[in-house]
Amino acid sequence: MPNRLAHETSPYLLQHADNPVDWWPWSAEAFEEARRRDVPVLLSVGYSSCHWCHVMAHESFEDDAIAALVNDHFVAVKVDREERPDVDAVYMEAVQAATGQGGWPMTVFLTPDAAPFYFGTYFPPEPRHGMPSFPDVLEGVRDAWADRRNEVGEVADRIVKDLAGRSLAYGGDGVPGQEELAQALLGLVREYDATRGGFGGAPKFPPSMALEFLLRHHARTGSEGALQMAADTCEAMARGGIYDQLGGGFARYAVDREWVVPHFEKMLYDNALLCRVYAHLWKATGSDLARRVALETADFMVRELRTPEGGFASALDADSAVADGWGHPQAEGSGGGTGKHVEGAYYAWTPEQLTAVLGAEDAALAAAHYGVTEDGTFEHGSSVLQLPQGSGVADADQVASIAARLLAAREERERPGRDDKVVAAWNGLAIAALAETGALLDRPDLIERATEAADLLVRVHMDETARLTRTSKDGRAGTNDGVLEDYADVAEGFLALAAVTGEGAWLDFAGFLLDIVLDRFTGEGGALYDTAHDAETLIRRPQDPTDNAAPSGWTAAAGALLSYAAHTGSEAHRAAAEGALGVVKALGPRAPRFIGWGLAVAEALLDGPREIAVVGAPGDEAFQELRRTALRGTAPGAVLATGAPDSEEFPLLKDRPLVAGRPAAYVCRHFVCDAPVTDPAELAGRL
Repeated sequence: MPNRLAHETSPYLLQHADNPVDWWPWSAEAFEEARRRDVPVLLSVGYSSCHWCHVMAHESFEDDAIAALVNDHFVAVKVDREERPDVDAVYMEAVQAATGQGGWPMTVFLTPDAAPFYFGTYFPPEPRHGMPSFPDVLEGVRDAWADRRNEVGEVADRIVKDLAGRSLAYGGDGVPGQEELAQALLGLVREYDATRGGFGGAPKFPPSMALEFLLRHHARTGSEGALQMAADTCEAMARGGIYDQLGGGFARYAVDREWVVPHFEKMLYDNALLCRVYAHLWKATGSDLARRVALETADFMVRELRTPEGGFASALDADSAVADGWGHPQAEGSGGGTGKHVEGAYYAWTPEQLTAVLGAEDAALAAAHYGVTEDGTFEHGSSVLQLPQGSGVADADQVASIAARLLAAREERERPGRDDKVVAAWNGLAIAALAETGALLDRPDLIERATEAADLLVRVHMDETARLTRTSKDGRAGTNDGVLEDYADVAEGFLALAAVTGEGAWLDFAGFLLDIVLDRFTGEGGALYDTAHDAETLIRRPQDPTDNAAPSGWTAAAGALLSYAAHTGSEAHRAAAEGALGVVKALGPRAPRFIGWGLAVAEALLDGPREIAVVGAPGDEAFQELRRTALRGTAPGAVLATGAPDSEEFPLLKDRPLVAGRPAAYVCRHFVCDAPVTDPAELAGRL
């Protein structure tokens, strides 16, 4: 019989709706039930594409005996961290403070007042590798609650007071200058893997935001070292197993330093950020590889993640089913999907599977081209497809034929599950990536897909006061309020769409969202909070400026505020951006990998950012050539307004006339402009 989660919209929660555990969604009613029964709350936090979340669900939450233990002694609350990043952030901070590490699934035991007192992540159903079993943990917590209630209360009170007493040093007065950005670059150099690209060791994550900083730093200073680190890292990722060599798109991270074996889940935010990085790398270098990967990643998002309503789904799972064990006929294209779920089964290949699809001769070429070996580079003798240096097939048509046949065969395999919920923030990132990639690489269909996603956000996620809802599914808005990253990233997407389409309505929508940031998310001295002033009260108001898998709400807001100020001349928005960048001044030199987007925004601030107005008639080819040149400029964070002279669509167009009746471009800072130009080559030199 389904539990209370059957009425939710989150695919992750719905995956648990038939568990024997009597789950509650996060709600006041759940905590009231814990008070009524005088039992602790078991809080379990995860997300749909989380491999170990699925493992714990199968091992424990689907087990009748363990479920009975949970139901008899706890109120069980299940949270999708992608729907409630505020709940996740608050309790993850407690988990990390208590244990020194974190991860998902996150398992936390709370008092009925939501105070945490015992923590963990994944627990196995029996003791394993030094970990206690989940039943032993449940029984231990039950006994502590029954026999040592005062001790439990003291622990909970101490944790809550510790969390509430933490204050964030955000850097005080001042914005990062050239010295801080140079120190941040040196910090990245120290952590750079010169052999394999990227930063640090295993596991290795795609450093999207640090790459944006490196590209902008090169554009502002001419640093060849910064550009080389970005280009080499992008090439290493594109050649590695972390990139889907057949279908495009990037996996979440590589488990090794060489980018060979990925954790196979594919997230919208990773692909949106990396699509934009490769498009910007193409602007800087003209690299054919960068162009190809940007377009393939954009096409992956549209093909695999676009929803019927025009938005973009959150993720694809790492796991998929195999009918007869790993590497058996189902993986060769025989359909099925009745077997167990295995991580990477959809993507990996054995030499035998290549032969079954391609025939012996082409299979040998494919194995050499994609690095498929008899021993395998992954599990059970299978290999993740790569593009090793020097092993490629020379004939491009032959490569295309091989790839097309392998992709068609892979389509017959059991597909990974898809989390269909639309997250506002991540759709904002996708809108920016698709709009810019489409404009730069002459793909107007990508701009159309970005516009359709933006329309969905306005229609479904925004109310009449421009307040955002965090998620939707099947065109129906969820119940959770947007957080800072939603407002910031959606504004970023709308600003990119305004520049690409020349439609000022998107600038207006961005302004509505950023006014709410100023009014409801901003604290003293430039500090920002992840939740609005009037959001649900948790044990701590979450506040984190560090970039993780995606830009933090804090740094994303700084970037969108700065761009909006450049478009409009608003001193209030610029001052808010500068105030928010104080944290970059403090953290950038010490931890550049974890505030890469903040550093990228700081580069834009140091450059102005430049404001470009291109005036003329849309049907005039001279106007379009100036517009294309402006879009391809590399000036960090430059904003672009295009349209007729004195058009009311954009403030930047006011008092910007044609020159001798010809289309013209104005390059400005703080609305003070250089002499207009009519020659695209001269404009390119200024950008």
